[in-house]
Amino acid sequence: MKKLVIFDLDGTLLNTIADLATATNQALAHFGYPTHKVSAYNYFVGNGINKLFERAMPEEKRTEENILKIRSVFVPYYDQHNVDDSTPYPGIPELLAALQKRSIALAVASNKYQVATEKLIKHYFPTIRFIKVLGQRENVPVKPDPTIIEEILAFSNIRKEDTLYVGDSNVDMQTARNAQVEVTGVAWGFRPVEELEAFHPNHIVYTPQEIENLL
Repeated sequence: MKKLVIFDLDGTLLNTIADLATATNQALAHFGYPTHKVSAYNYFVGNGINKLFERAMPEEKRTEENILKIRSVFVPYYDQHNVDDSTPYPGIPELLAALQKRSIALAVASNKYQVATEKLIKHYFPTIRFIKVLGQRENVPVKPDPTIIEEILAFSNIRKEDTLYVGDSNVDMQTARNAQVEVTGVAWGFRPVEELEAFHPNHIVYTPQEIENLL
């Protein structure tokens, strides 16, 4: 039985796409750039917010300076509005409670910036005791680099073979491969199942209950 389950956040535990889209669109509009439908953001997110802004901006405007300008408007707005329309996926609160009851250690490894990651976890899962909640931090490489997983493993003192990583995108599948841990892809997230299948995860699940059954 696994002793530790590490979850991605956006698209895995929470459906955050509407709030991310709204915040990015208002930042784009602030600088006179075209905005996008919410559905387009399923393919913009996943590699941290700077990459999100790069993908959302017109190609000829994708400079580091412009990305930082978008970030300067996005972050204050998103910090105030990141729980407006976000919500846990059905069955996720029950899954986390069940795993906690079984004394399985729980952690979060996200490419969302650290302050927002901590806020969302505390807001939506106040009764769950995560051993580590890690987001994107300065001078720490983002997923699919395995550093964030390795940090959690070192802190928990739990072996790789006793760990399961759960995520919804190719970034997550690559992260687990790079960290050499077992991985489960979830079919309810931001990316299609075909994207997960292309990276040959150990498991693909369609409901949170299936994760509990795996364990």
